[in-house]
Amino acid sequence: MVPDFASMMREAKNLKVRLEQIQAELGQLECTGEAGGGLVRCVMNGNFEVRRMQIEPAAVEDAEMLEDLLAAAVNDAVRRIREAIQARFSGLTGGLPFPPGLIPGL
Repeated sequence: MVPDFASMMREAKNLKVRLEQIQAELGQLECTGEAGGGLVRCVMNGNFEVRRMQIEPAAVEDAEMLEDLLAAAVNDAVRRIREAIQARFSGLTGGLPFPPGLIPGL
């Protein structure tokens, strides 16, 4: 059986277009991570870029606590983004995890 290279090239091109669409969708996806019962919030997009940090005045009184809350909020946002990406795009992989490096951060 001879491989159909034209068909393979079309499929590769379609996959490239779909991956570009996914990257654009990821830029629009946003999740909010929280820490300290909402004292600190981190809004992150699907490209793992921090878009906003919201800090309640009560969190500013203790610098060490604030540092911990900032780290916790960012980590929570990363976790939520990963979950959202897996949920949104799991159909592409038939429910299997994304191959390493296909989507940055996963």
